[in-house]
Amino acid sequence: MISDRLRLGDYDIYGLRDGFFYLDGGAMFGVVPKTLWEKKCPADAQNRIRLALNSLLIKTPAALVLVETGIGSKLDRKFQDIYCVEQNPGLLGSLARLGFAPEEIDFVINTHLHFDHCGGNTIRDEKGAVVPAFPRARYIIQKGEWEWAMNPHEREKGSYQAENFRPLADFGLLRLVDGDAPVTEGVEVILAPGHTARHQCVKVVSGGKTLVYLGDLVPTSAHIGLAYGMSYDLHPLENLENKRKLYSQAVAEDWILAFVHDPVRYFGRVGKVNQKFEFRPLD
Repeated sequence: MISDRLRLGDYDIYGLRDGFFYLDGGAMFGVVPKTLWEKKCPADAQNRIRLALNSLLIKTPAALVLVETGIGSKLDRKFQDIYCVEQNPGLLGSLARLGFAPEEIDFVINTHLHFDHCGGNTIRDEKGAVVPAFPRARYIIQKGEWEWAMNPHEREKGSYQAENFRPLADFGLLRLVDGDAPVTEGVEVILAPGHTARHQCVKVVSGGKTLVYLGDLVPTSAHIGLAYGMSYDLHPLENLENKRKLYSQAVAEDWILAFVHDPVRYFGRVGKVNQKFEFRPLD
């Protein structure tokens, strides 16, 4: 499925997909034993699981907002082979099939700057230069995340690729925020650290309804349980507590949740049974 669509008050919300890639299942589920996580996400012979690269397109009366840009098109053969990247038609192709051009995007939001979330921020032009893929957009990034990405710790150095984000500043398209911040009417970023120190989610409110794009706070519907965290999380205990806080409000206010890496579902809800949180599909 290339896209999924729902109506949130006065807004149209589209789930888009840049493609799929594969990561080690054990790394994706941290301390959870394989006998448990593999029931949710079957692994291949190399212990890898298939993950999606899901983006969100928010169409409001005032703006067109794109959340996450996937892994992008600047991949060399070695990179594609390591991660078994599948892209057909990719994010730009998915936008085109819905009738949207890159020049129409007003805002791009990155939850953080790991390569699988912002690779499509930039493209190579006909001369091979790396330029912004959405030339009119303002790119919304947490200030602390930007500073970390520009000078990452050796543990994370491979996750940050400067060509995915440095040109945004060079072209004057970068908008850094510090904590919770409005983007446009009905759309805001909310700080949700844990995966990285300044990871952000995206909250959309219209017509009394709320949707939250979770980013890597909760990458798939299989990660709803509080114990289901990733080895990639830099601050796992903080991540867990932020999940608990967000879930409690999501249950109380009947939020819709959007998942960045779920290979089957773009959207869902969370419920609570016997003090445990669990995934609920949309009606």
